Amino acid sequence: MFEKILIANRGEIACRVIKTARKMGIKTVAVYSDADRDARHVELADEAVHIGPSPSRESYLQADKIIAACKETGAQAVHPGYGFLSENAGFAKRVEEEGIVFIGPKHYSIAAMGDKIESKKLAGAAGVNCIPGVNDAIDTPERAVEIARGIGYPVMIKASAGGGGKGLRVAFNDKEAFDGFTSCRNEARNSFGDDRVFIEKFVEEPRHIEIQLLGDSHGNVLYLNERECSIQRRHQKVIEEAPSPFISDATRRAMGEQAVALAKAVKYQSAGTVEFVVGKDQSFYFLEMNTRLQVEHPVTECITGLDLVELMIRVAAGEKLPLTQAEVKREGWAIECRINAEDPFRNFLPSTGRLVKFQPPKETMFAASVRPEPVEGAFQDDPFARASTGSARTDVFGVRVDTGVQDGGEIPMYYDSMIAKLIVHGHDRLEAIAKMREALNGFVIRGISSNIPFQSALLAHPKFVAGDFNTGFIAEHYAHGFRAEDVPHGDPDFLLALAAFVHRRYRNRATGISGQMAGHEVEVGNAFVVVALGAQGQKTAHPVQVTEFEGKTGSSLVQMGGRSYQFCSNARLGSERIHGTCNGAPFTAQVERGGPGRPSRNPLALRIAHNGTQIDAMVLSPRAAELHALMPYKAPPDMSRYVLSPMPGLLVEVAVQVGQKVQAGERVAVIEAMKMENVLFAAADGVVGKVLAAKGESLSVDQPIVEFA
Repeated sequence: MFEKILIANRGEIACRVIKTARKMGIKTVAVYSDADRDARHVELADEAVHIGPSPSRESYLQADKIIAACKETGAQAVHPGYGFLSENAGFAKRVEEEGIVFIGPKHYSIAAMGDKIESKKLAGAAGVNCIPGVNDAIDTPERAVEIARGIGYPVMIKASAGGGGKGLRVAFNDKEAFDGFTSCRNEARNSFGDDRVFIEKFVEEPRHIEIQLLGDSHGNVLYLNERECSIQRRHQKVIEEAPSPFISDATRRAMGEQAVALAKAVKYQSAGTVEFVVGKDQSFYFLEMNTRLQVEHPVTECITGLDLVELMIRVAAGEKLPLTQAEVKREGWAIECRINAEDPFRNFLPSTGRLVKFQPPKETMFAASVRPEPVEGAFQDDPFARASTGSARTDVFGVRVDTGVQDGGEIPMYYDSMIAKLIVHGHDRLEAIAKMREALNGFVIRGISSNIPFQSALLAHPKFVAGDFNTGFIAEHYAHGFRAEDVPHGDPDFLLALAAFVHRRYRNRATGISGQMAGHEVEVGNAFVVVALGAQGQKTAHPVQVTEFEGKTGSSLVQMGGRSYQFCSNARLGSERIHGTCNGAPFTAQVERGGPGRPSRNPLALRIAHNGTQIDAMVLSPRAAELHALMPYKAPPDMSRYVLSPMPGLLVEVAVQVGQKVQAGERVAVIEAMKMENVLFAAADGVVGKVLAAKGESLSVDQPIVEFA
């Protein structure tokens, strides 16, 4: 077994590999760019080596620097994680030639299957059903349009080295094919250092189901059941689950056996995934093979009880797989939500900056805890290691958080938008959904926006709960974007009642403040008015009665509109997360007060969030509510003459000049953030009066770029 490994990656997956390495008693080496100097994976590793500037093409994609770091630290093996160089056959070969073990498949397997063009040719030659398309690299956008017409729209334009939604576009007409080809090439070059692009037919209403594989150097290959990955937005997975609620046992076995046959054909070693497009009749077609660990591997770990990272390391060290196909378990149901740094209410634009607060829900199962007994090793005194190797069996039926960030950390613009992965394991699918919704309620993120409200809405959607969906689910049900009203809440009055309960607790605390003037002490009545605040200055008043239970700290009865809510919670005032019971049923919600440091917020308001729904409300005395109703609304300034940056990012192109006439829909600027190009278009006809930002400038959200005369 290796004594030291280097992790050629960053963020969540680097931290994930460190957990397993510590369990196995293996020392770890992290690599980091300028932007990651203070990152969590750097702190957790035993050693860390700086490998260059912030852009990934100058750091994490530099094979020479990573190999040099291995030699400098004496690392015997490299774990590539996912993304970056993980599916680069040239990198894997160079590592092996330097006498370093690549913790992944052999370079010839990556070359055969990791390349999406070559893998389709090989699969077709092996008799595997493939989606119609042209598998040769395309040189020009004109040729892309010609091919797309021949195949018939819609088509999928894909980067050969792509993954994670990068370098992928769906085109429904010639213009989209032309523009999509250019964007795919640019994204692929920046993200993977390989700009080859191909085109295939886009199969409408498909399901995306993948088979997890494990192979060793002794010729053994197993499939570890399937993952359902059909909930996608812009071809990037949002929610993954295992098993799939759709396929039958017979289909599962057929897909698994076909995936194993394909892997054996290329002598596959390590963890890998064969992805299939599955039709309504459960017919399935080979899509591609990912020759690496997948982002969504935790759901497979939950239902099988296996540590896939550990098995990758053991296979790389020459060990045989420790189980047979008949011994692969399928226990319970697991769901994973990707928590991304993006604003779902602003068309999911990236949100970068500092994590002012990062408080995940309490973990009850852990990435590397797959054994019922504690693991002996050199890290037993480390609290981080103890969390992963406790004596209690905590690897099933709980909550797990895989992340590469922490309180006060920075979400840089240079990398992927994923902050964390939230994983739950239930006895069945409905229990897993309920666990996930409650875990999302307790996930506190401040300083940047996240997609948690969107995840909550998806989990509550009746068709998702019923398992009735395909890869077009989000495009169909959220065709016009995501709005606050798209988040269903079974009882909206609960949020108002909770605001009244929390406010009453604050007022109770005020009565105990010392030094109050005699005869003028703070008195708290029972009558209040909860004023819900709308986005455009709307105010909706809700009279309530709040009655304290004598002798029961933190217990109140809130009566509103003929309904009663009995709350009981000992949550500390000022904490963003509140646990308790309402009418005897447990709940988790988030409560935040406005005030200093939040200039955009009403300083007297409470922000209540639960099940993806969020309200701002003021809780006032009846007289104060009367006076507040008379307050005028101050409308925000008119910014319609400006093109504003919708996100923090790098301005890579300004396509207009002062004095130029611009028509609605014409390209104005291009911003790059989190490895994605975002094109800004003019909303109306006009003449450019001023260009307020220059190419190469780092922009903040809502910063003006162009002003129209």
